[in-house]
Amino acid sequence: MLTTRFVTGSPIWVDLGAPDIDGAHAFYRALFGWEFTPGDPEFGGYGMFTRDGRTVAGGMTVPPEQGQAAWTLYFRTPDAEAAATAVRAGGGSVALDPMRVGDLGRMALFTDPTGAGFGVWEPGRTRGLDTVGEPGALYWTELYTPDPVADLSFYDMVFGTEAHTATGGEGGGYTLLQPSGTGLASMDDAFGAVVPLADDPSEAAGGPSWTPYFAVDDLDAAVAEAERGGGKVRKGPADLPGIGRCAKLTDPYGARFAVLGQTRQTG
Repeated sequence: MLTTRFVTGSPIWVDLGAPDIDGAHAFYRALFGWEFTPGDPEFGGYGMFTRDGRTVAGGMTVPPEQGQAAWTLYFRTPDAEAAATAVRAGGGSVALDPMRVGDLGRMALFTDPTGAGFGVWEPGRTRGLDTVGEPGALYWTELYTPDPVADLSFYDMVFGTEAHTATGGEGGGYTLLQPSGTGLASMDDAFGAVVPLADDPSEAAGGPSWTPYFAVDDLDAAVAEAERGGGKVRKGPADLPGIGRCAKLTDPYGARFAVLGQTRQTG
């Protein structure tokens, strides 16, 4: 599962772009117990969502004319420029060239060969999220793609990501992703999975994407709270074999994400 060890190729950050960040704050505060602190104007008002004083995500206002509301997942890289070169060589595209964010680090935004967007973070003073893998924080990720083979090759080229097939999933197999050199495939080593886009109509309508999963203590209560707050249920609740019960949601502005409850206990 996700940890804050943050090796190359592991998810290191997640952020929300929404047309009304104050409204989004109200929604996610009720759902996850998050608070939001706006950032300095020099960073476009980009701020931090926190839970119990620890950063769990970033967020900022994105006017509708600049793009749809969305969650974006970022992966750790030791060199954002080298990552951009690898993205281009692998058939992806650069949506935002590597840029420095003060002394906090460097970031860039990309699109993989099938159209799924993602980012990279080269740590400076900010090494990544303060917490993952616990209730109210990022816990799991899934890549929905029309061409898993092409994307697996791409992410291997860019990050050295390894893929292994585990038993389970709706199609009988579940392709796990983990950073290079982390050992044999297991849910403990993996940070996410690759799923054929055609296998899940709830994701197919939105096109190729990375879906972040946030852990919750009570899945059914979280789903009910999301609906009370103006969110919608795209799928579930349903079992995610070997991991827990999940539901796929959208927030009031259309940003897609998932929640995961009754997580597997490890010894």
